[in-house]
Amino acid sequence: MPRMLAVSDEVRSEIGDDEADRLLGGAHAPDSYECTSCRTPGDSLQEATSTVLFVGEETAVLAFAHARCIPSQVVPVSEEQLVGAVRSISQAQADAPATVPAPAVPGPARSTGDQPAAAQPTAPGQAAILGITCGLVLHGGTGHASVVVEPTGPVGRPGNTSGTDEFLDLLQDAGFQPVTDLDKTPDQLPGWSVLVAMGKLHAILQPAAAGGSTGWWQAHQPLQVTDAWRFAANQLTEVTMYAVPAGTVGRQPREDLLRQALERAVALGQVVGASLPLAGT
Repeated sequence: MPRMLAVSDEVRSEIGDDEADRLLGGAHAPDSYECTSCRTPGDSLQEATSTVLFVGEETAVLAFAHARCIPSQVVPVSEEQLVGAVRSISQAQADAPATVPAPAVPGPARSTGDQPAAAQPTAPGQAAILGITCGLVLHGGTGHASVVVEPTGPVGRPGNTSGTDEFLDLLQDAGFQPVTDLDKTPDQLPGWSVLVAMGKLHAILQPAAAGGSTGWWQAHQPLQVTDAWRFAANQLTEVTMYAVPAGTVGRQPREDLLRQALERAVALGQVVGASLPLAGT
């Protein structure tokens, strides 16, 4: 039976006309699926459904989503990131992501956790463990999906053995700008993006020297984000990234305290930021 599938021109170009026609005819498309964006059940026989193709260096994985959530599209990812996406799609890995705080907005709210994700940054500079905190930050009354990046120790340039922290300088060299007002949306940074797949945060991507993009930060396990965070990211098609030196913001138990810590860091000139396009769903 034909499915209510949308196959974009870019997806058709990747999988070929024959496979696209077979999908539309119902040969290789499931009746039911878990939406790769909102992670709720979908039915390709009863509701408009988008095909989403995750493409790595050697592997491609086709997923499905409610058309109301995202359009049919091709999502380029590294092979390592695609492995994580495959695990999420097949549910082969245990559903035990690192927890992150709920929306960071002024006023009382309950936190869902404060454990940062750990990963090795691949940007220039010495290796460090990066803590990633996700939350909504208000820009002029509009909640923006945001990530706060804070290393656990100083990050220096290659060859720097003095222990001087050059984390913010390195990011400014890459195009991030000092944040002077938390209510203003930073400018978008070309070439950088945030990868969200299967409703979870997978990576922050930077431009690759040979073209395309490569991982700047990658989650050891895809990070669970709140529905509000994911909705804001999809609605605005971008994520705000803030970066601060080690020991500046820390693990705040409540969302209002997280914002207050960010505001104090902004007042001290210790925050750089940029708006990064959303890659994926």
